[in-house]
Amino acid sequence: MGRVAIYPSILSADFACLKEQLKSVERAGADGIHLDVMDGHFVPNLTFGPIVIQWLRKITTLPFWAHLMIEEPGRYIPEFHKAGVNGIYVHPNADRDPVDLATQIRQLGLQPGLAINPDEDIEPLAPLFKHFEHFLIMTVHPGFGGQEFMPEPVNHIKFIRSSTSDWPNPPHIDVDGGINVETAPKVVWAGADGLIAGSAIFGEPDPASALRTIRTVAETVQDETR
Repeated sequence: MGRVAIYPSILSADFACLKEQLKSVERAGADGIHLDVMDGHFVPNLTFGPIVIQWLRKITTLPFWAHLMIEEPGRYIPEFHKAGVNGIYVHPNADRDPVDLATQIRQLGLQPGLAINPDEDIEPLAPLFKHFEHFLIMTVHPGFGGQEFMPEPVNHIKFIRSSTSDWPNPPHIDVDGGINVETAPKVVWAGADGLIAGSAIFGEPDPASALRTIRTVAETVQDETR
């Protein structure tokens, strides 16, 4: 296991000065940018799509991970590929077989990820695991930023770790929802590799400093578990 990866979520960024904020977290050592894509149907909120991502791609070379909270994601995956994302998370209850979606994403040269909601029954999803190298464990209900961390999904992290313990290449587990200096150690202790943080970074006066602080507390726990 390498260092804990930090992916700032621009859902909480100030779009009036988005270039400056992205550059700030890039200089602070962000490992990538998390993109919450919502269509107002699959989840109640509405955010942005490939056109915005295409412009963001001109600002930074950091990897882009798109979390698709949209209906019929298979129709739009090629557009996100063209926009410059590096990986795509899909939900198992999307309109198509998630295995087909994983194949489509991989055939475009992108990394497929499986997003799992906090109230999802994870054991029936185990047969899907082998088709994904990345997992996104939601510790809030998808659709809005700024929600409080839900502790129950920490068990999802533990289940995936135990279910894939014999894999030659262990999967990468990211956690999204209410991640801050208090909650980051809890999910890293359970086996998380990456942290998505929105308001805990961009809601602070100094996003770069906030990112570094989260990494410090997370990696302190990681060192203790080795």
